Amino acid sequence: MDDESIRAFLQSRGVGVLGLPTDGPPYLLPMSFGSDGEGTLYFTYVAGDRSEKRALTERATAASFLVFDAPSPFSWRSVVVRGPIERVPESEWDGISDDLSDGWRPAVFEAAVSDGGIAVYRLDIERQNGFEQSSLPPGYATE
Repeated sequence: MDDESIRAFLQSRGVGVLGLPTDGPPYLLPMSFGSDGEGTLYFTYVAGDRSEKRALTERATAASFLVFDAPSPFSWRSVVVRGPIERVPESEWDGISDDLSDGWRPAVFEAAVSDGGIAVYRLDIERQNGFEQSSLPPGYATE
């Protein structure tokens, strides 16, 4: 996939898998996200101060994020991005509210917003790779 196709794909999705570094295997978790369409992804965390997700993110110098769509074995797309991840100060939230609204929001978000139990992080994309299959593989016969 070229850069334009990757940007469009990221803007058309709202959920992916965030990979955070640890001392062992990466910590993987499904995350809702928003995209500014220009190389930055935004994540809204619903977590307490003792959250492993939050602690690993604060410690990380970079993260990976996987977004995919696989409606069939012969038609699928996936994008992997990598880059630095950092907390967005609350004073900047109003400026990115449109980008944040793109993500999928389970009901737990509403309670957390009213309790103040959320944090916003941004991943600035430094590297990206997109792959897709949209046809039958060579040699596949249909009858």
